[in-house]
Amino acid sequence: MAFVVTDACTKDFICASECATFAIHPTADEAAAATASQVYINPDECIDCGNCVSVCPSGAIFSNDELPPDKAHFASRNAAWFN
Repeated sequence: MAFVVTDACTKDFICASECATFAIHPTADEAAAATASQVYINPDECIDCGNCVSVCPSGAIFSNDELPPDKAHFASRNAAWFN
């Protein structure tokens, strides 16, 4: 299981700075930060610590198991960012 960022993301990068494994990208200092519509969590690097959820001001991050049905496609969208 991993956490997933959805379209409610405001791209404030707070979650990326709190990630224990640096699984969230782009970070504020990466070139892709200017063009990405949101941040993404690498499901292979996420350790399910929940740090990102606790600091997300927009409520955009969900456990993969708790994604609302209308947001389920964001699991594959997050993974695709890293392929």
